[in-house]
Amino acid sequence: QVQVVESGGGLVQPGGSLRLSCAASGNIFTIYDVGWYRQAPGKQRELVGMITRGGTTNYVDSVKGRFAISRANANDAKSTVYLQMMNLKPEDTAVYYCNSEIATGWGTGVTHYWGQGTQVTVSS
Repeated sequence: QVQVVESGGGLVQPGGSLRLSCAASGNIFTIYDVGWYRQAPGKQRELVGMITRGGTTNYVDSVKGRFAISRANANDAKSTVYLQMMNLKPEDTAVYYCNSEIATGWGTGVTHYWGQGTQVTVSS
């Protein structure tokens, strides 16, 4: 059984910062790519950015220079993944989800696991 949990959301004023966490637990052999997504009311879920197992990151243009994804421990395949968000704007308001690509054993293939999401509201 694998569980992915996001945390760290909340209410922040425009220009403020938040750090979201994505933690996986359970029967995990290794975690490969981890993507952060968001879904605003009435809109489709969109990819915000992702980090590969090797640490390469990429982001959607709207958050480049403001958001940063990292692992708590680059040498730990099961490490928590963070989404550091800076200079937040009202249009960043959404439920944020992480999607983790997880293998539960050697040679078992991978499964994508979603967390339940954490609400981020940017408002004055």
